[in-house]
Amino acid sequence: MRALEIPSFGLDHLALVERPSAPVGPLDVRVRVRAISLNYRDWLMITGQYNPRQPLPLVPCSDASGEVVEVGSLVTRVRPGDRVVTVFAPRWLSGEPRRDRIRHTLGGPAPGVLADEIVLHEDGVVRAPAELSFDEAATIPCAGLTAWSALEQCGVTTGQTVLVQGTGGVSIFALQLARARGAEVIVTSRSDDKLARAIALGARHGINYQTTPDWAAGALERTGGEGVHLVVEVGGKGTFAQSIKATRPGGSIAVIGILSGAATEIVLSRVLMSNIRVQGIFVGHRDALEAVIAAVVSAGIRPEISHRFAFEDARAAFSLMREGGHLGKIVVTVQP
Repeated sequence: MRALEIPSFGLDHLALVERPSAPVGPLDVRVRVRAISLNYRDWLMITGQYNPRQPLPLVPCSDASGEVVEVGSLVTRVRPGDRVVTVFAPRWLSGEPRRDRIRHTLGGPAPGVLADEIVLHEDGVVRAPAELSFDEAATIPCAGLTAWSALEQCGVTTGQTVLVQGTGGVSIFALQLARARGAEVIVTSRSDDKLARAIALGARHGINYQTTPDWAAGALERTGGEGVHLVVEVGGKGTFAQSIKATRPGGSIAVIGILSGAATEIVLSRVLMSNIRVQGIFVGHRDALEAVIAAVVSAGIRPEISHRFAFEDARAAFSLMREGGHLGKIVVTVQP
């Protein structure tokens, strides 16, 4: 089998290697990988910023789609020939998160999926819908599920307003899934072109945060001074204060990213006096992954893929992610 791994931290060290195929145990499945989608977490893992103590070498990435080609003698969930996607936290099947459930995640600390075949426990895959291509299906396990979890846990419904920061994978999924629920969406970006594309995908308003640095005021203006019901917070340190300002009394902030830093000061008085809920979102469990896949199919959503790269060009795919030159998801096609 072929895999891309990092023997030491740094994108320049990402190397193509040949490995012996792993054996399939009684409860394991072998998957021929067809496509992999990138998450910002993967970039942080490769560069050592996510976990500097991560044991190396590591095959990165967590989100893949493919075909089951072999199953163990006790496997019941899938059969050879089934189309599947991977589960980010394969020990978190349902219910509340626990440390033992959420610490075992693909692409670090567990081996990842940036390979042409993988062997996983049967609990670590769910069926992919025939309505989506392998490229499209590979975008759902982290980005789609994280967006779904934010909307679910914060109770977004018809007539509400959601603000999504930026146009990355989670934000675009949140836009598409929120619109499917009948909510209106405001999108922020520094690119007018990306804002226009987000509006074409269903956003009601776009705010350029370079030309309108006080984008929270812009969100208030577009909601009649009330604020939004939910902010999908991906920025962290550099955006959290404005997220609080943009949120209506009784609204929520779903914290799903820390692109501008993890440490920030919170004005607790505004959170308290406005009864704002701050909800951390750590992707989601397997049952929720099956739920979001069903919702995507039911709503006729087509995951937005900005760029596709060949397996051998994965390093260029990560460089694009680092530069933020994409809208939606970046996909590495392993086997067309």
